[in-house]
Amino acid sequence: MMRQYELVERVQQYKPDANEALLNKAYVYAMQKHGQQKRASGDPYISHPLEVAAILTDMHLDESTIAVALLHDTIEDTTATRAEIDELFGEDIGRLVEGLTKIKKLDLVTKKAKQAENLRKLLLAISDDVRVLLVKLADRLHNMRTLDHMSADKRARISEETMEIYAPLAGRMGMQDMREELEELSFRHMNPEAYETVTKRLEELSKRNEGIVKKIEAELRDLLVASGLTSAYVKGRQKKPYSVFRKMQSKSLSFEQLSDVYGFRLIVEDIPSCYRALGIVHTRWRVVPGRFKDYISTPKQNDYRSLHTTIVGPSSQRIELQIRTKRMHEIAEFGIAAHTLYKDGSSNADGDILSRESNAYSWLRHTIEALAEGDSPEEFLEHTKLELFQDQVFCFTPKGKLIALPRGATPIDFAYAVHTNIGDTTVGAKINGRIMPLVTRLANGDEVEIIRSGVQVPPAAWEEIVVTGKARAAIRRATRMAIRKQYAGLGHRILERTFNRAGKIFSREAMKPALHRLGQKDVEDAIAAVGRGEMSSLDVLRAVYPDHQDERVTVKPSGDDGWFNVRSAAGMIFKIPGKTKAGTEGGHSEPDADVDIGPIRGLSGNVDVKFASTGAVPGDRIVGIMDQSKGITIYPIQSPSLQRFDDQPDRWIDVRWDLDEANKSRFMARIMVNALNEPGTLAKVAQTVAGLDVNIRLLDTVRVAADFTEMMLEVEVWDLRQLNQLLAQMKELDCVATVRRLYE
Repeated sequence: MMRQYELVERVQQYKPDANEALLNKAYVYAMQKHGQQKRASGDPYISHPLEVAAILTDMHLDESTIAVALLHDTIEDTTATRAEIDELFGEDIGRLVEGLTKIKKLDLVTKKAKQAENLRKLLLAISDDVRVLLVKLADRLHNMRTLDHMSADKRARISEETMEIYAPLAGRMGMQDMREELEELSFRHMNPEAYETVTKRLEELSKRNEGIVKKIEAELRDLLVASGLTSAYVKGRQKKPYSVFRKMQSKSLSFEQLSDVYGFRLIVEDIPSCYRALGIVHTRWRVVPGRFKDYISTPKQNDYRSLHTTIVGPSSQRIELQIRTKRMHEIAEFGIAAHTLYKDGSSNADGDILSRESNAYSWLRHTIEALAEGDSPEEFLEHTKLELFQDQVFCFTPKGKLIALPRGATPIDFAYAVHTNIGDTTVGAKINGRIMPLVTRLANGDEVEIIRSGVQVPPAAWEEIVVTGKARAAIRRATRMAIRKQYAGLGHRILERTFNRAGKIFSREAMKPALHRLGQKDVEDAIAAVGRGEMSSLDVLRAVYPDHQDERVTVKPSGDDGWFNVRSAAGMIFKIPGKTKAGTEGGHSEPDADVDIGPIRGLSGNVDVKFASTGAVPGDRIVGIMDQSKGITIYPIQSPSLQRFDDQPDRWIDVRWDLDEANKSRFMARIMVNALNEPGTLAKVAQTVAGLDVNIRLLDTVRVAADFTEMMLEVEVWDLRQLNQLLAQMKELDCVATVRRLYE
């Protein structure tokens, strides 16, 4: 276990004027609070925060961050409080320690939801101060190093979480060394057999090629020095087991088929020297086509900058080369932590102002914006994982702005990456000057121009097309708002009708004082709740006018002209119109089957509209019944089922067929035929149906007597005229006794 004085000495090596008193004070406080606590290994608990702090000294972090590492478990695992830490160490350190404290006693259903909430809190804390992330990653790294003392179940669970979240998060922050170690440790516990096999093969390869790395290093160095790059530094290494395993899996290769197991880094003085070194190497050795990447002119989103190439180098060995400056190397190793070394805004040989916010941190802030979108914890976790794992493509706006997106992204993702409003109003896209489908997968270097429309609402189906969390969250939000708007429109009509029957005038202003009684945040939410059937319009009436005396009403079809007779408790009878607005495509016949609203006036496709089980056809008098879970169900006015809703007038929706619109679909109706039980009867019935261009979708027969059979037919017709014609011709058949339409 590391000692206190050793930790202080490590900090003083890179920061001689470090506040030694602060470090000592934090150590003593943590040791006192953790007291006799032990880790699973049996070691004193204080050994853990000490080792976490030591990991951070390798990144040359300031003494405040080291103190936070020493204190990071005190609020969670001891009697320490935020107030006490604020008083002893200051609010800055107290805030960071609290940001690292896990959520406890959450009323969450699944472990996945708890994991998501922990990630939410971590990212929110990081958005306030990135040092929270650095301490958290160091904490996870030490836990992974000591995972052998845990049970098998815990090892598997912690390793999976590390591989899914913390390792890629370290990578997105540019901390490649930490990412690699986290991946290696997770791989060892998640797939021990594969880990052992790959490790053994790499050891055998290393013995077989003993000295080859040193030989290649020497040849590369001699070549660069002879060409004038006298300060060039060359370092080679064999790739790590997980990196090799991942390549074998992704490209379906055997170990023997791997040709670039060795990688070499060439570190030079400045950017011009990077390109000069590239030219020297390419001139000396043969280049492997398609393996050159320039991350200096186009950095990765985590600030990584380097030239990548693969050559058939010394000893005919295929090797990967990374060429970079010393500063680029620091960022590649330590990522966002490297930015903490330059807080004075000084520039360097790379020509950058190093105090500016890193691209990696910018990505993190954009990701955190998703927290405000109202997604469930599981959805947030899914979107964050998705963006952590994706490789990138780099595209450009027509004005040359670079947009980094996950691989597989579409123009829709591109539009939302530029601005949410642009994504919401997208109707098309030009890729490299050509109009292309919105489902097109973007490639590196594509120039994308978004075509917009002010009246566009993003279709819900887009959610299955896009790959970025930001786009998915925005589409889901826009869909919710569109549905809310539609339900609010229905709710408004329901409330107007209810208030009118009560002799009152409905207005949004009148509802505002009653919102607290209705349990709603704003007027639109309350109106939409009425439209969805979640709240009765009578409840709204009573909330707005508490002194109003309800009159119960009964609604029944009048049976003559498509209007409803409404009888109040006082015995008054009046009428409301029952002509309707609905229609669908496809002639759905199952109970509450979904329909395409198509020719129905006054209803939006964002509200579920379904047919009752007996169906309805254009020309029928119909009525819509609002249901909280099923949307609107369309019934023929003659349906006996409507009697169930006699005492619920606020659920009745006035709808009608749009007979002006050309009908291109058939609709289902049920008929009952009582026919003679003799040979040829079924054929005559079928011929009559076919002769009128009517389709039979279901036929059910029941023998009700020795001489008679009942046939229940589900038929698909164009409209009521065609259905009546069918009924008339059926009655004329000598084998048919009776025929009638079924409404129940």
